[in-house]
Order: sequence, then structure tokens, then C-alpha cells
Amino acid sequence: MEHTADGNLPQTLSPTASERQWAALAHLSALVLALCTSWIAGFAGMAGAGAVYLLKRDDSPFIREHAREALNFNLSMFVYACVVTAIGIALVGVTVLTLGLGILVTLPAGLALLAAIGVIAVMWLVCSIVATVKAWNGEAYRYPLTLRLFD
Repeated sequence: MEHTADGNLPQTLSPTASERQWAALAHLSALVLALCTSWIAGFAGMAGAGAVYLLKRDDSPFIREHAREALNFNLSMFVYACVVTAIGIALVGVTVLTLGLGILVTLPAGLALLAAIGVIAVMWLVCSIVATVKAWNGEAYRYPLTLRLFD
């Protein structure tokens, strides 16, 4: 499906109440499952959105777009969490390998990494809530900073 100049999905017909509910469920299930399993193990968020995508992708373009967007976003957040974890492990490794002297470099980097984790977590939470509300209202939504792997 083509996107408009502002990056949003085009709206042609008003989605039915059932379509809006399923689209909102794609975002909400991803949010709830990811929160229940912790943000770092956000793989469950992909499962929630993926389930709605697999069940309803052929029923409605509106549901398909929202479920795919939720799936891509939660996959992106999972990838980002894996990258952050790898960087954190590397920072600990550098500190250990330098017998603690590397803490002069790794401590500021670690603090910056913690700040980045906080920003990403808040963005994930806020965007997921906004997407759920948009879907419930029958509006299109595109998550920021999303790797669009399922298109």
C-alpha cells in the first residue's frame, strides 16, 4: 500500500467498528505482552501483533496495515534492545579486561547507554499507546524509528 507524502497511510474508506477493534488489538496486545515479559524480552510484543496480522491480514487492509506496523515496531524495539544489551556487555568486558581502569571510559558510556534505554522505553510506551488510540479512532499511524522489515 502506498503512503502519503507525510508518511501516513492513505484513508479511503472509514473502517468498521470491528476493523478498528482488531487494529487497536494489534497494538494493545503487543504492548501488554511486552510489558508482561519485560521490555528487554519484548519478543512477546511481536507475537501479539504477529498473531493479529496472521489472523486478520486478509480480512481488511486497515487491520493489515496496523498489525504490520505494530509488528515492525516491536521487532525494531527488540533489535534495538539486543544492540543495547550487546553494547552493555562490551562495556563490562572492557572494564574487566582493563582490571577496572577502563571504568573511566566505560562509566560515562554506561550512563549514556542507560539514558538511551530510558528514552527508547518511554518512546516505545508512548508510541504504542498513541497507535492504539489512533487505530481505535479509525486513523492511520506510522511509528517513528521503525525498521520496516515486513512490507
